[in-house]
Amino acid sequence: MTPSVNFPPELLLLAQDIRVVFFDVDGVLTDGGLYFTASGETIKRFHTLDGHGLKLLMRANITPAVITGRDSKPLRLRLAALGIQHVHYGTEDKRPAAEQTLQVLGFGWDQAAAMGDDWADLAVMRQSAFACAPKNAHSEVKSISHYITSARGGEGAVRELCDLLLIASGRYAGFLADSM
Repeated sequence: MTPSVNFPPELLLLAQDIRVVFFDVDGVLTDGGLYFTASGETIKRFHTLDGHGLKLLMRANITPAVITGRDSKPLRLRLAALGIQHVHYGTEDKRPAAEQTLQVLGFGWDQAAAMGDDWADLAVMRQSAFACAPKNAHSEVKSISHYITSARGGEGAVRELCDLLLIASGRYAGFLADSM
C-alpha cells in the first residue's frame, strides 16, 4: 500500500536525524482547555490518534519526552499508559529540563525536535533542530516553527508530527504495511 500522507522533501530532510521529541501538554497533547470538576479535580482530554503516534515513535527508536508546566493525576495516568518515560512535570523553565533529558539520552540539540504552543515553549523550540506548532498555537510560536500542523492541539496535531518524523526516518511505510 502506498501511504497517502506526504510532506515536502525539504521538510523531511530537516527532520531525518531527529532522535528525541519534546512535547508540551496543554495546547499540544490536549486542546488547551482547563476542565475542573465541582470538587476542583482537573480533567484532561487526550486524542487517541496522538497516543498511537507516540507509540509508533517509540517503535522507530525516536524518544518522546514531555515537559509541562502542570501536573495532574490524569496526565500522569495517560503518559504512563503510553509508556512515556522521560517526563518533567511542573516545569516552567523548560530548556534546562530538555538539556537534562538530552544528556541522559546521549543526544544533542541537532537530534531534537520540539512541539509547543505558547511562549513557555519557545526556548526549547528555538534550540531544537526541528520546531513544530499546532494550528492553534500562539503566533510567536508559529513564527519560529518549521512546520505548523493542519490539526489543532489535542485533535491530532501530535500525530501529524509523529507521521512526519516516521516518514523522515523511513519507518512509516513499513509500519503501515505491518498493520494490514
